[in-house]
Amino acid sequence: MNGPDVNAYREGWKMTQLTRRHFTIGASAIALAPTAPPALAHTYPSQDLHLICAFPPGSGADVIVRFFGEKLRGLTNRTVIVDNRPGASGSIATEAIARARPDGYTIMIHGGTALSANMHLFKKPTVDVAKALQIAATLNRQPTMLVVSTQSPWKTAAELAAAMQKKGDKASYATSNTVGKVMGATYKKQAKLEAIEISYKLTSESYNDLQSGALDFAFQDNISAIAMANQGKMRILGVSTAARLQAAPEYPTMSEQGYPMDMVGWWAAIVPMATPRPIVDQINAWIGEIVSSKDGKAFLKNIASDPWLSSPDEGQAFFRAQIDQWGVWVREANIEQLG
Repeated sequence: MNGPDVNAYREGWKMTQLTRRHFTIGASAIALAPTAPPALAHTYPSQDLHLICAFPPGSGADVIVRFFGEKLRGLTNRTVIVDNRPGASGSIATEAIARARPDGYTIMIHGGTALSANMHLFKKPTVDVAKALQIAATLNRQPTMLVVSTQSPWKTAAELAAAMQKKGDKASYATSNTVGKVMGATYKKQAKLEAIEISYKLTSESYNDLQSGALDFAFQDNISAIAMANQGKMRILGVSTAARLQAAPEYPTMSEQGYPMDMVGWWAAIVPMATPRPIVDQINAWIGEIVSSKDGKAFLKNIASDPWLSSPDEGQAFFRAQIDQWGVWVREANIEQLG
């Protein structure tokens, strides 16, 4: 399987030649209180679109957001501005979309999984996402991956567990996103490990530590893991989904190796709850066209991700069910809540 041309999105590709001032203007528009009347569906879109990304430029999440932003620009004939709002495990971006005008001009493309889990990882979530946010369209299903350096001897999750049990609390592993944090805690509990979690803001920040042996293993997003595996630097030992993905059947699940879990990452286009239904339906149609296109299918396959489309009602119902499910997983993993 050919890897995604991540560098094309991270470095060479630009949706618009925007200056820092343009980004400041875009951020200010997003922050305005939702007092303006919503746009009429028959005139939508009549102005630029803003896509909120909860991670920094160059991250795996940023690659996904910019791909869909590029395609939305072609479908809408409007400028599409990516507004990166990293920090607080996605909470900063979540607050931004919750406060945005419900007019369809501000859309967050983000993991519904992370939004669901954060409701339980924080003692006092700043946004009640089930009440504040509407799933306009789902995009895909994807795994989080257990990886080790190719310089290490371990070929399976069980081999890694056996070695880490001997190291005790001298073992360490990296996480950089919400699903990775829960997956790591679950594996640690199931394998009876004392390994120490090291949290990184960006997955890429852990690469050198893994290569040098300062870290023993990591739980990475699919884009980062696939890219590094294709470069021969990382070995993927297992994925978080219960069944192997159609896009990447070569990677074994953690469940089939004796560590049962079914943590399916899923991404969605998300808008404020008060967004008029005709506009929500239009966003759903755009996303459906992108995901169903040749380019969309190829992009998702190259990042070990299966397409998944749903109606807004189906997406919202799944979202609410996921919030409950992630509460169970967070409690079972004995994860201490963040302040």
